[in-house]
Amino acid sequence: MRRFGAVAAMTVLGALSAAICARGQANGDGTDSGAGGSRVLLVLPFDNRTGQPSLEWMREAAAEILSMRFASAGFQPTSRADRMYALDHLGLPQGFQPSRASAIKLAQTLDADSIVVGSYTTDGSGIVAEATLVDVPGLRMLPEVSARGEMKDLIAVFGELAWKLTKQLDPNFSVAEETFAAAGSGIPLTAYEQYIRGITEPDQAERLRHLQNAVKLSPGFGQAWMALGREDYNGQQYQDAAEAFAKVDRNGTDGLEADFYRGLSLLFSGDYPHAEIAFVDVARVLPLAEVVNNEGVAESRQGKDATSLFIQAAAADPNAADYHFNLAVSLKREGNLQGALNEMAQCLKLRPNDSEAQVLDEAWKGRPAGTNSTGDADPSADPLERIVRTFDEAAFRQAAAMLDQMNAGRLAALTPRERAQTLCAQAKGFLDRGLLLEAERLYLDAVAADGSSAQAHAGLAEVRERSGDTDAARREAHDALDLGPSADAYFVLAQLDLQAGALQQANAEASAALKIEPANRAAQDLMRQIEAKLGR
Repeated sequence: MRRFGAVAAMTVLGALSAAICARGQANGDGTDSGAGGSRVLLVLPFDNRTGQPSLEWMREAAAEILSMRFASAGFQPTSRADRMYALDHLGLPQGFQPSRASAIKLAQTLDADSIVVGSYTTDGSGIVAEATLVDVPGLRMLPEVSARGEMKDLIAVFGELAWKLTKQLDPNFSVAEETFAAAGSGIPLTAYEQYIRGITEPDQAERLRHLQNAVKLSPGFGQAWMALGREDYNGQQYQDAAEAFAKVDRNGTDGLEADFYRGLSLLFSGDYPHAEIAFVDVARVLPLAEVVNNEGVAESRQGKDATSLFIQAAAADPNAADYHFNLAVSLKREGNLQGALNEMAQCLKLRPNDSEAQVLDEAWKGRPAGTNSTGDADPSADPLERIVRTFDEAAFRQAAAMLDQMNAGRLAALTPRERAQTLCAQAKGFLDRGLLLEAERLYLDAVAADGSSAQAHAGLAEVRERSGDTDAARREAHDALDLGPSADAYFVLAQLDLQAGALQQANAEASAALKIEPANRAAQDLMRQIEAKLGR
């Protein structure tokens, strides 16, 4: 994998096979590579051509929204943090608006395959957005695409733009345009503006204020909670940070990182039992060395023997001195002096100037304290294992991509019917969390695997109903019922007929859904609404 260290790769490959099933069950993740597979995209902030400084925040909003849609479509958009790092690496300011040549240089620094450049302007009460794809290896520009709409529908406008760009990148991409437009419909524009200002303001207090406003305006806005958690963590407000990270969808894009930093926040707050649980949750999916190490620290602070975890961390990344230090301390505490000395020697080999390790090594060997050390460590004190405070976001992203590739291989070995059933189960997980684009992509894959899957067509019907395409929703629901009885398909039809005022038809369809699944709570609730309308 590109930009993925050899040690991290070995770490992940050694642990992934045990984590594949856990990821599929916990995340409801798809296993196909989507439209983009491993294709890396760099989305640059759009050019503000409105002449209104108050709309400058939309430059970054465009990049954020398009990146989110591309990720949902299966591409690998670079993060804002990666872009900021590349600009800094090239000696360019954060607000730099690159030319075509400098944009390509930036993309090459990030190992990106394509660049998205664009602009926006106002049209009365509306907004017009335009974008162009640059093929980096081919050094060519694709035809410009555009989208327009009311300012209040800005998120949907950029969603439409993302769909058109995706169709350029992959003409066979089959997710509906309405799904792209509906993907961000649950977030008020005011909350999104506060979020963008919260991640771009140079002043920390202002960033905090905007992010707090964002989550007040939209309590389910996971990205804003994630950004707020980072701000609280960086400000050493660990209890607030832990609470913010807890609001992030654990099965979403930021779920692993949120749990990792939630664990750190709880560690620094002294809540070791809950810190341990947070790290266990991450390690269950991606057992990287830093996660396992911190899990061991949380156990050790509770008086437990965490030696096995420190052994695992040191084996996963043998060139990290701190893991050998922690293992040495744990072994010494458990009475294994020779093992402790061996690990401390390895720590000092990797980091010869580690003063704390020097003092402990001398003390454990029975030498007078300070013989060969200039450190201030007290050899008589019980040393604490060291916490890894940094989250290697790139390694986690790449490891997750590797998981998906391995999962894809597992899917390919299934029969078409089994593959469709697995994809439908994963799509349902996305649908239950309101992730329409991801859900539709997997339901379409399920139909491609097994065209006779009533479950897949029923799932597509629900996606179409939620995205507002009622005609397509009806077609998919009827296709599902042509293939076999489906409570989900009857439920969608009942909802549509209730909205259309066809109460008797809605009543019959809700009854049919309950006949198939009598315990279906959603169908029960819908039946009560219909009966209330009928005056029963």
